[in-house]
Amino acid sequence: MVQAGRPLVDTVHVRDAHLDLAEPPRPATVNVGVHGVRARTETYRLPELWQLHLYDYAATLLLDGVEHAVAPGTVSLTPPGTTSEMRYRGRSEHLYAHFRAPSADRPCGIGLVSSSGTDLPVLRTLMVSAVQHARTRPERSRADLWMVLLRLSERAGPAGAVPGPDHVSAAMSWIETRLAEPITVPRVAAAVGVSHNHLTRLFRQRTGGSVVGYVRRRRVEVAQHLLGSSTLSVASVAATVGFSDLQSLNKACRAELGLSPRQLRDARPGEG
Repeated sequence: MVQAGRPLVDTVHVRDAHLDLAEPPRPATVNVGVHGVRARTETYRLPELWQLHLYDYAATLLLDGVEHAVAPGTVSLTPPGTTSEMRYRGRSEHLYAHFRAPSADRPCGIGLVSSSGTDLPVLRTLMVSAVQHARTRPERSRADLWMVLLRLSERAGPAGAVPGPDHVSAAMSWIETRLAEPITVPRVAAAVGVSHNHLTRLFRQRTGGSVVGYVRRRRVEVAQHLLGSSTLSVASVAATVGFSDLQSLNKACRAELGLSPRQLRDARPGEG
């Protein structure tokens, strides 16, 4: 089962290195690199820093001796200590970031070198913004880089797999903005472009539970937050998170948390 409040994907796996994305990376430099002018081959290594590159040219990249084809739109993520050799075909320009980040023990597969596909416009915009704000607003630059890495993690499947649509994450995102509305499994499935039965199977595989159970849990979690952190009436909270009446809210809170809405409100910090 997925724990409440835990992201489903928060690490990027690159071979034997696990990049933790629960916290933002710490950039050492974010800039535009221009190569292939004086030398057609360069070999380098960053002992302590991760490398992220978004390429705008064709070349051949060797990482620890393993050859990869690079084309415009290719993105690469390289762990510290990796020996990189780039064979250019002429003047070559790319966006890059060198950064520090903690390691993690919960890997999510992502290709070491892969096409950014339909994410290219977004990734390019974020990387350009990270470069532009690196000196004047480093916190913005750091956030942009974090978003690039998070988007890459969302595209990832098991190590070595070809990235494909993540219908479960898409369904969860759709549900999150519509908690106050009537939500049915067929409606969610139609919104993300799969059949009712297929979405049910995907949810079961990913979370161990059902779509209906996930919707109820999210509604109760948001209700718990509002009851404990605001002065909204219980009736208003129920309507905000999509329960038709107080009885439905009460039943769901007791089923998920073992407490009534009134008990949740009385248990908030600093009161009772």
